[in-house]
Amino acid sequence: MLTFYHAPQSRSFSILWLLEELGQPYETEIVDIRAEGGPPESYRTIQPHKKVPAIVHDGTTVTERAAICLYLTEQFPEAGLAPATGDKDRPAFLTSLIYTDAVLDPIIATSVHKFKYEARGFSFGSHADTVANLAKKLGEHLYAAGERFTAADTQLGAGIHFGMNVVGVLPRLPVFEAYMGRMMERPGLQRTLQKDGTPATAQAG
Repeated sequence: MLTFYHAPQSRSFSILWLLEELGQPYETEIVDIRAEGGPPESYRTIQPHKKVPAIVHDGTTVTERAAICLYLTEQFPEAGLAPATGDKDRPAFLTSLIYTDAVLDPIIATSVHKFKYEARGFSFGSHADTVANLAKKLGEHLYAAGERFTAADTQLGAGIHFGMNVVGVLPRLPVFEAYMGRMMERPGLQRTLQKDGTPATAQAG
């Protein structure tokens, strides 16, 4: 049994997308992260910071998006969503997974909240460097880990979609638009957007 702990229109969107791409049955438990005081204290037994996402699979709990991606792609290799160990695309796959959480996610958050900081003092660096790096990567390759869709695209694609189309802190570069166009063609993402209620296109205002 696979249980997914999710808050609609939150960071757990990317794991919802991954689950839709995996094609395995799962149950969703909604976590009200926006309630006064946050989720109930009992949720700490699943996620110690009371954050989302988290999964419980046959009694095993996994938190943090990159870890969930690695765990689920190992558990369900038949989905073909991760290059195998030794595959030439494996390093790019791992790099993209970690980069999304360690760099892109805090860049988006600091931009949304207009947090001023010295880039050299923070491990995730600057907004400009992040945009330039992603533009270069996606200008050279169709997908996050090369020329085929992988679980890394559920994470990077969700981050770019949120940053560009939902909160508007990433520029609408042609290379980002082209990448998201490829993502939007996927039935798994279309199901995810419908289930989550996240806007599919840029929002006015």
